[in-house]
Amino acid sequence: MTFSFSGFAEALKAGATISADDVLAARRWAWSDGGISAAEADAIFELNGLARDRSNEWVDFFVEALTEFVVNEQSPRGYVDEAKTDWLMARIDRDGRVETRAELELLIKVMETALNAPERLKSYALRQIEAAATTGEGPTRGGDALRPGAIDEPEVALLRRLLFASGGEGAITVTRDEAEMLWRLKDACAAGDNAPGWKTLFVQAVGNYLMAHNLYHPLERGEAQRLESFVNDHHSHVAGFLGRMLRVLPQPPVHAGERPLSEDIGAAVARDEAVTMDEREWLKQHIDHDGARDPLEAALLAFIEEESGTRF
Repeated sequence: MTFSFSGFAEALKAGATISADDVLAARRWAWSDGGISAAEADAIFELNGLARDRSNEWVDFFVEALTEFVVNEQSPRGYVDEAKTDWLMARIDRDGRVETRAELELLIKVMETALNAPERLKSYALRQIEAAATTGEGPTRGGDALRPGAIDEPEVALLRRLLFASGGEGAITVTRDEAEMLWRLKDACAAGDNAPGWKTLFVQAVGNYLMAHNLYHPLERGEAQRLESFVNDHHSHVAGFLGRMLRVLPQPPVHAGERPLSEDIGAAVARDEAVTMDEREWLKQHIDHDGARDPLEAALLAFIEEESGTRF
């Protein structure tokens, strides 16, 4: 089946559905040269906006192709820069909202795939899920009705993927802003018949903010750029290449009498596991603000006591 962008667009405008054969033809067209160009990415976004019915095959193609464009079609690969972030936000954001499930899935996949990405992408996606759960309107489902004031398993799964994604400021740890969002969501949906997984996620994620130590830190963008350039250098002698590569890679200082690295990591983990006075005050303010302790707050405090020995 031959793919014609203009013909496909006109068919979608006329109300045609996207078949599996249509998706296969679009895949062959988009990946014909092994990558996704800016023109192709714009075209795929336009087609997604025209479609009235988006099959799972289409959503998979849309997410795969545009994740490749956003995450890997610039140097260094894996680092989403501000220009790509501006491009993506301009095409997704409509009055502060994500309109389609494909676009929300794309945002999450970008954060899961990227080594590093601007935090505003993750914050924007989290706001969409928060709004969907509280208002009952949003793109978090593939056709099933949302319930306002309740958190169901699809929203729990999306939140978990985003909160612990590798891209972004926290990089698989939960930030204070994210913990604040979770607390707002808990309060807004306190009277709802929430999915069992919501309680587990709330306790684990807020506990992560208070006590987790993050050993994962991606290279800074500039360092990653230099390393990628060295790896792609096919014209230098091996000895010269290795010498220059060693000079560019970050090297930790070594001093006589310094403690082994494992001891340093152990001390850092112990420090982060301890709930600081600032964190205790933050937690106390949130728990005391309504004069009552709900089941999720009680579960969180029990988790903190078990993990760190801190009692409230």
